[in-house]
Amino acid sequence: MQPEDNKVPLLSDQDSDEDVAYDSGEKVHILGINEPDDEASLGVVPPFSWKKLWLFTGPGFLMSIAFLDPGNLEGDLQAGAIAGYALLWLLMWATAMGLLVQLLAARLGVATGKHLAELCSEEYPTWDRMVLWVMAELALVGADIQEVIGSVIAIKILSNGALPLWAGVLITASDCFIFLFLENYGVRKLEAFFAVLIATMAVSFAWMVGETKPSGTELLHGVSVPKLSSKTIKQAVGVVGCIIMPHNVFLHSALVQSREIDRNKKGQVQEALNYYSIESTAALIISFIINLFVTTVFAKAFYDTEIATGIGLGNAGQYLEEKYGGGLLPILYIWAIGLLVAGQSSTITGTYAGQFIMGGFLKLKLKKWVRALITRSCAIIPTIIVALVFDSSEAALDTLNEWLNVLQSFQIPFALIPLLCLVSKEQIMGAFRIGHVLKTVAWIVAALVIVINGYLLLNFFSSEVSGQMFTSIVSAFTGANLAFIIYLVSRGFSLFNTP
Repeated sequence: MQPEDNKVPLLSDQDSDEDVAYDSGEKVHILGINEPDDEASLGVVPPFSWKKLWLFTGPGFLMSIAFLDPGNLEGDLQAGAIAGYALLWLLMWATAMGLLVQLLAARLGVATGKHLAELCSEEYPTWDRMVLWVMAELALVGADIQEVIGSVIAIKILSNGALPLWAGVLITASDCFIFLFLENYGVRKLEAFFAVLIATMAVSFAWMVGETKPSGTELLHGVSVPKLSSKTIKQAVGVVGCIIMPHNVFLHSALVQSREIDRNKKGQVQEALNYYSIESTAALIISFIINLFVTTVFAKAFYDTEIATGIGLGNAGQYLEEKYGGGLLPILYIWAIGLLVAGQSSTITGTYAGQFIMGGFLKLKLKKWVRALITRSCAIIPTIIVALVFDSSEAALDTLNEWLNVLQSFQIPFALIPLLCLVSKEQIMGAFRIGHVLKTVAWIVAALVIVINGYLLLNFFSSEVSGQMFTSIVSAFTGANLAFIIYLVSRGFSLFNTP
């Protein structure tokens, strides 16, 4: 039976006791602003309104934080130092593919009133959804470790080395309380806070561009001419693996539910999708420019130098200061400020994502502070161990960051495939399921991302992994990973193509 054109899945159809992303009192009020009810009820999208765009602006910028976390900065600086401007095209297209994925996640959340973790829990059999949950948590913990490490490296720089990494970890752990404090003041206050953090990153890294003066001609050439060599494979996997973050797909599908819309009315749902598309695109353009700043700074400063392969988050600022001097505002501290803001903002959004993932998959009805504490602990405990082990070894810390980037690449299919299967299902999406053209493009992009990551991972492991036993373990894990991806695709088609 075909759904009526102006009907979409209703949030009100959910059990009133069910845990939801946002309570009705927490949502930003949108209803009734420049909107004739008769047109909306007939499925006509109300005319564009700058006031409404402003009210819808926010979730995309929170989502964009994951494109600016310390893992991305690590990938950016190494791509610039080792590959020069050659991987800028990959950064641009990876961001574009990331935008498509995030728009699909937003579409899922707006049309259904549920986020990806909730729908996976409801639509997949028990064994499948438990594997998906474990993979989502692994991706989140891996990203969180990178984010916390980035913050504590910045704290160590700003304290002139007075604070060791493990002390910085404990300080950084307080971010969950900042998150809870801001959340109590409403969604818009939280979004404004993140806007300030993004602006701080933009100013910090733009300042570094002004100090180093990268080549505009080489920048344009790097963006427009694809180039990939065997020497830059590791950097390429870092760029792709960092840009498309698995936990961010879960996060965005929940964030878009922070606006109050009437899902009975097709016009309002389509209007919300239009505004979210505009603000998400604007947010990721800004994140791309910031990533571009970092890559070009290190391309200008260190490409084709002897120290290029040894640059990481911990020593990047020091190398920049040695080359460009201190000045009124030493570039070392400008770098540290940008890194600290990137780390703190991404750990807070990681806490946010962890709450939705845990609540959605496990259906746990916990107080927000309990869930935030559990989510923080999952990252803080292993990070303290990492900090104690690697506190005196910056090279080992940078190597760990590279392996965590690879972990993100492993996890990408386990968020992408369920998302694409769900947004294609008419019983879930109603009139807002994706059409054949968008579906084809989305699957091509997903396949491309998975194949590129698979190819890059094979090259990465062939160059990095040594020892017969370790090689066998990695090969077995990779094989099991691939087998489950194939199973997940076939299972998705069998589940979601059944009337």
